[in-house]
Amino acid sequence: MAYDIEKSDAEWRAELTPAEFRVLRGATDEAPFTGEYTDTKEEGVYCCRACGAELFTSEEKFDSRCGWPSFYDPKDLDSVEVKQQRSLFGQEAPVVQCARCGSYLGELFTGEGFNTPTDKRYCINSLSLRLNPADGE
Repeated sequence: MAYDIEKSDAEWRAELTPAEFRVLRGATDEAPFTGEYTDTKEEGVYCCRACGAELFTSEEKFDSRCGWPSFYDPKDLDSVEVKQQRSLFGQEAPVVQCARCGSYLGELFTGEGFNTPTDKRYCINSLSLRLNPADGE
């Protein structure tokens, strides 16, 4: 698929830290309970760390206690794309990517019984995100 932002691996490596590259471009997950946004309650917009696209807001973030930031919906439905399933801890889960640059964000789980408007859990790596605080700092 063609994305609005396309770069070579060398270009991505020059812009991202090794850990960010491993997650965003290598489609691996950071260790649970280690990400900077797992427990944050700060208000704002979560953007793709690779390209800056607005993906999620603090309004959709909820505490799932899964070890990664969780959102029940993206900011705009067309800001992320959901792709093929992969096995995570023996459970099949669709992969979530940034619709603007194709970077890996995490997985999508449904039907887990969380008290959210959508009963969806976008389980997203902190290393895939950058929080732009609501106060503009």
